Amino acid sequence: MTNRPPIPGQTPTYEDYARCVHCGLCLNACPTYRLWNLEADSPRGRIHQMIHVSQGELTMVAPSGPANGRQIASANRTHVDAPITDSFVEHIDKCLDCRACETACPSAVEYGKLVEHARALIERDYKRPLFSRIARNFVFRALLPYPQRIAAAARILRFYQRFGFQYLARTTGLLKLLGLAARESLLPRIDDSFFFNQLGRTFPATGPRRARVAFFAGCVAQVTFTHLNEATIRVLTANGCEVVVPAAQLCCGALAAHAGVRHAARDLACKNLLAFPLEHFDAIVTNAAGCGSTLKEYDHLFSLGEPEHTQALAFRGKVRDITEFLADLGLSAPLAPLKPLTLRATYQDSCHLLHGQKVHNAPRQLLRAIPGLELVELPHSDICCGSAGVYNVTQTQASLALLADKMHDAAATGAETIVTANPGCLLQLRAGAQQHHTNQEVLHVVELLDRSIDAGTT
Repeated sequence: MTNRPPIPGQTPTYEDYARCVHCGLCLNACPTYRLWNLEADSPRGRIHQMIHVSQGELTMVAPSGPANGRQIASANRTHVDAPITDSFVEHIDKCLDCRACETACPSAVEYGKLVEHARALIERDYKRPLFSRIARNFVFRALLPYPQRIAAAARILRFYQRFGFQYLARTTGLLKLLGLAARESLLPRIDDSFFFNQLGRTFPATGPRRARVAFFAGCVAQVTFTHLNEATIRVLTANGCEVVVPAAQLCCGALAAHAGVRHAARDLACKNLLAFPLEHFDAIVTNAAGCGSTLKEYDHLFSLGEPEHTQALAFRGKVRDITEFLADLGLSAPLAPLKPLTLRATYQDSCHLLHGQKVHNAPRQLLRAIPGLELVELPHSDICCGSAGVYNVTQTQASLALLADKMHDAAATGAETIVTANPGCLLQLRAGAQQHHTNQEVLHVVELLDRSIDAGTT
């Protein structure tokens, strides 16, 4: 037995693992299994590995019956040493945490909860290479929780992009020499002005007020998607919503939670729970599917006895994706009555909107409401584009392989525009359109609504 600090928050039990009956229906839904056809890189294969590594954390006695009892033979023991191998880390790191397997699973396995706990175990018990430790500590603990540091880093990148250094780095071959060419090609363009300047503001509804909402603006999105955030506010106010942008809000903690850096995610969750007084708002709205999924699952970060757990349950009841919220509220703003967009578009499901939040129809419903827009279904729209938070940075080759498949499907639709519902997906698909020369514009659902509303008022 070893004396190790427990993983904070909710810990998977025997039943969480045993719910997987190894039927294999998840295999075709799993992007990495589709890439490599390796059992160890499938959901059920990873769960099998998690069982052996996590058995020291399982405290429940295995129930009698046929359900995988032999696979968790030591489930009735506490804190048994279970070495975390390089191979285990590799297979867990290669998972996108897209949760498509959850949608496919007939047994309702909560795979996202399992893989994030496995990553928390890795974070606690496994010593990564020095550079990886430094990078992870910088990003998840020293950068993302601090808006001023995000803004400072963005200004440095903007200087790199605007003053010829990016051009030199790309044309001289320096990036290839350093092995950074693929990653650097995915670098987003930094905005001229940042959305951080809008924090603390309240935007009045246009016409009679139908709802009062708080807007969750994200972290990196505030330096790369200022236009999208502003478009979101315009669409909300045009549809009768008063929009408050709480000043004290911070990064949602999704990237840290997905990476297993549980303490950093919990700290951010605690601060955001205080930043959004629920009694003041009808809803907390976000335009980022990844943020929304984590905000709705803040309760996973806290144990049942912690007061924050009760707060998080109430908080999740208020969080809505922008497409989900508008589809339920109903559009009141006129959409391009005099100037239809005349556009052929296809929609790529954002994984954490479809598989995490179970929102499928709302984005499509909004797009079909836009006059002149022809919506064509995208083949394999439920398969990840390869963005997956920081996956395109940490697993770049796999990410680009998934992106190539996605752009092939998108080109086959003949659509001029690819629409999605998450900033990370936008960045990935825009890079794909450029790399694969599809000449397709990539927009958020809200940006098309904003264009249509603007066309109807000009």
